[in-house]
Parts: sequence; structure tokens; C-alpha cells
Amino acid sequence: MQSQRRRLVGYVVSDKMDKTVVVVVETRKRHPLYGKVVQATKRYKAHDEENSCHVGDRVQIVESRPLSREKRWVVEEILERAA
Repeated sequence: MQSQRRRLVGYVVSDKMDKTVVVVVETRKRHPLYGKVVQATKRYKAHDEENSCHVGDRVQIVESRPLSREKRWVVEEILERAA
């Protein structure tokens, strides 16, 4: 059976916390009335068990149970390292 968990891809913008990274995810959506493509960004706190993510890395995060007050995502894999 296919997993029902949501997966998002974004960039790490902060790795200052222990075992936590802040990931920015950009979504593009067409405006319902005017038709212009609008870009929205959202920040998610994600659990990074080994502290292996660094600022600029492109990562895939997956939805999980609540791990803290604001943390509901876990870093699944690092897709691309920062240059």
C-alpha cells in the first residue's frame, strides 16, 4: 500500500539548532481570478537526526507525528549538497 504521508522538497535555510533544520518550500500557484502565477514560500522545521544537513542543501522532507511544538516533518534524504 502507498504511504499517505506528504513529501516536500525545499532548501535548508538554518541549521543552528540541534537535530533540527529549517526548510523553505516554494510553491507556485495560479491566481484563481487573474491567472497570474504566484509564488508562495513556507518554512518548515524538520528533524535531522545526524545533523547532516547544512545551509543551502536541497532536501526532501516527509510528514511525521509531532516531534515537538513546531516540528512535524523529518528529513528523508539530501537530494543535493550546497556548493
